[in-house]
Amino acid sequence: MDDILKEFLAETSDQMEAVGAQLVQFERDPSDGRIIASIFRLVHSIKGTCGFLGLPRLETLAHAVENLMSKFRDGMPVTAEAVTLVLLTIDRIKDLLGQLEATEAEPEGEDRDLIGQLEFLSEGGGAVAEAVAEACPQLHVLLTERALF
Repeated sequence: MDDILKEFLAETSDQMEAVGAQLVQFERDPSDGRIIASIFRLVHSIKGTCGFLGLPRLETLAHAVENLMSKFRDGMPVTAEAVTLVLLTIDRIKDLLGQLEATEAEPEGEDRDLIGQLEFLSEGGGAVAEAVAEACPQLHVLLTERALF
């Protein structure tokens, strides 16, 4: 395995471990700016290094969650759905990093399921989803089932 890739995987593993407790706290108190900033720095670092190493799948996923964390950092309210989505994305990143370490190659595939939802929330879609849920719960369920929220 390339020395630069080894170093990236080792450092990222250490960063993920350090942020682990903060992710639990993020779930409990999603408005904590310190934790939001820490998660943002983690995914920003992963995105930048993946761009340098030529790991487009990881870079794209990290970029999408970075954009959402940036919105939270700038004051956009954090919903429970957003917290769940961020945690799922971090789990996917961990899984991809594990596969990269095991095979020395970025896994095939794409992450449109998460990226689409991250982009939707980044563009303010969470506020729309909340308004629809409050005004018409049946419509919200229907739109959620069709993956529009």
